[in-house]
Amino acid sequence: MTRVKEEIISELNDLPPRTYGEVLDFIRYLKSRRRKAAPDTALASEPALQKDWLRPEEEEAWSDL
Repeated sequence: MTRVKEEIISELNDLPPRTYGEVLDFIRYLKSRRRKAAPDTALASEPALQKDWLRPEEEEAWSDL
């Protein structure tokens, strides 16, 4: 286990149990924020990749699909 993860667990153990729900909500918020950022990154890279996608060699390679 990493040092930071151990610190997080230690801090969690120091909290009153009634706050666990808030901690869980925050963890889920962080995860959802990261998931939402991934599609934005993919869309941002599309123009850079488009040059390769539109080459005749690519069209030929994917023509049977």
